[in-house]
Amino acid sequence: MKGIAFLILLVFLVGLPVVMGAGPAESDTAADKCITCHKEKTPGLYRQWFNSSHAAGDVTCIDCHGAKKEDADGFMHYEALIATLVTPSDCGQCHEEEMNEVDMSHHARAGMILESADAYLANAAGGYPAAIQGCESCHGSRVKLDPKSPNKLSMESWPNSGIGRLNLDGSKGACTACHTRHHFSKAQARQPEACGKCHLGPDHPQKEVYEESKHGNTYYTNIDKMNLKSEKWVVGEDYYAAPTCATCHMSATKKQEATHDVGKRISWTLRPKVSIKLENWQKKRDSMKEVCSTCHGKVFVNGHFYQYDASVRLYNEKFAKPAAEIMAIVKKNNLLKNKAEFSNKIEWVYWELWHHEGRRARHGAAMMGPDYTWWHGFYDVAQHFYFKLIPEAREFNNPELNTYLDKLLKDDPMHQWMNQPTDRLKQMIKNGELQKVYRSFFQENKK
Repeated sequence: MKGIAFLILLVFLVGLPVVMGAGPAESDTAADKCITCHKEKTPGLYRQWFNSSHAAGDVTCIDCHGAKKEDADGFMHYEALIATLVTPSDCGQCHEEEMNEVDMSHHARAGMILESADAYLANAAGGYPAAIQGCESCHGSRVKLDPKSPNKLSMESWPNSGIGRLNLDGSKGACTACHTRHHFSKAQARQPEACGKCHLGPDHPQKEVYEESKHGNTYYTNIDKMNLKSEKWVVGEDYYAAPTCATCHMSATKKQEATHDVGKRISWTLRPKVSIKLENWQKKRDSMKEVCSTCHGKVFVNGHFYQYDASVRLYNEKFAKPAAEIMAIVKKNNLLKNKAEFSNKIEWVYWELWHHEGRRARHGAAMMGPDYTWWHGFYDVAQHFYFKLIPEAREFNNPELNTYLDKLLKDDPMHQWMNQPTDRLKQMIKNGELQKVYRSFFQENKK
């Protein structure tokens, strides 16, 4: 009997490492061969997978990386036909709803920057390697095959987890941009750091604006109360200390299901030279307000959007539209000395005015970041407009352009301040006279 008991105990102890996280033993199945090999060769990758929901659901390497004969990037790897690249189409086999939502989102279209002025500037003024590791690392590359190694990915386009990656199978996007492989954690994707790889810097500082805001500093002092690993993660029910990027743009509320369409609650587009309201903006605005209303009263929520809308309209009317008109006159009269785009100083000045300072001002206003709204935003916009853009435009000494600038500064009440004595301006501010010039931006928002 003791011998039998010892054998039973031995069998139990041999099997114990599997339960403790050592991974399954070797077998003849393709899945187990992958696991056994990667456990030794890439133990970090293996551990990430082993502790993931995928492993708990028996989703293995071959389930995601398995390729079909017709796949352009499929190749034989230790008797298994696999593909290195896992695309939204692959993830969509199990996560179909999420795949469809991503495909409709702004994220999925991020790779289209490859044909834009942003990418042109990076490639021409910077250089191709800078564009690969800069622009394409966030926006996504156009994945290519290595011409010298059939079915293998080109090192010029891989590795890449850009959110709008253009994949060989025709799909757009990369789920691993937010759900980092090979753990694919929901909790990680719910945190602002998941967005911080791309949404920061001089032209789109959402991460920094968030950290400056009360939302951000409340989050960082209450991370332990965020219940990030909750399965459903409904704001106001599963957590209440603070919102993250995901809370406002993607996650569930009492009335809304979670979505992977990050633009579903955004009413303004803050990216272009002049901001415009998006299609169905009112419905989108109502969806965002419903998120806000979980923690804030109606007056608070309406007051924020009232001020935010006025700030965007201010940027549009006072700076963006006049600046665009200045550049239109410059190009109409063929005033640029060098013909290549961005080979003239005024083009760089204009670019930074709207692409950097203008975006910072708008994002600061959108996300309650006062320093980014003013000092990193409208302050820089004003300085660029009055003391960089206009002086550069004057250098052309073009009659049409000079006439436009003279009229703008003399007749437009928003720009007349430059011709007023300081004492007079201070009195106008004190008695509210100067503020009346901008009152229409608030009044229009009431419509």
